[in-house]
Amino acid sequence: MKITSIIPAIFFTLLLISGCDEPTVPHQRGYLRIDLPKHTYKLFDPANCPFSFEMSTMADAIPDTNGLAEKCWWYIDYPKLNGKIYISYKQVSRDINKFTEDARTLVYKHTQRANAINENLISNEYHASGILYDIGGDAASSIQFYMTDSTKHFLRGALYFNSVPNSDSLAPLIKFIHEDVEHMLATLQWK
Repeated sequence: MKITSIIPAIFFTLLLISGCDEPTVPHQRGYLRIDLPKHTYKLFDPANCPFSFEMSTMADAIPDTNGLAEKCWWYIDYPKLNGKIYISYKQVSRDINKFTEDARTLVYKHTQRANAINENLISNEYHASGILYDIGGDAASSIQFYMTDSTKHFLRGALYFNSVPNSDSLAPLIKFIHEDVEHMLATLQWK
């Protein structure tokens, strides 16, 4: 046997042996990194609606034209984030307790998928107060809230993404929009 034919055989054998040091391990699936812009806001003051607030410049306000929608129901749409805050307004005539209990019931419908529901009492300098709900886990809605003056006005909102609810992958978006919601509620004024 010639040496020139032995050298490639030895090289191939060494290559096979050296490639077997570590076992092959599957990697976890990762999520894309999302670079979010700095928070900036614009006034949302819909005509013929008794409220206004500052909303993200990343979002668009779209009237709810669903057949069940009432006057002054809106979507605060985040097209680049594939999410919407559904806003509904009700005029209070007598029983504010019905509206607050309905809002609470809608939040607690998420208990099967939520691992936590935190209620945060909020109020602002414009005589609006309410509850901001942070819903943890893989629930369909991770943020819900309501604000009222207890006598005339009631505003409810809920954040939904147009995707399968996965709290790990949506966490940066939820955190980003949470800050926008806090600003929205801090600037909410009744007309």
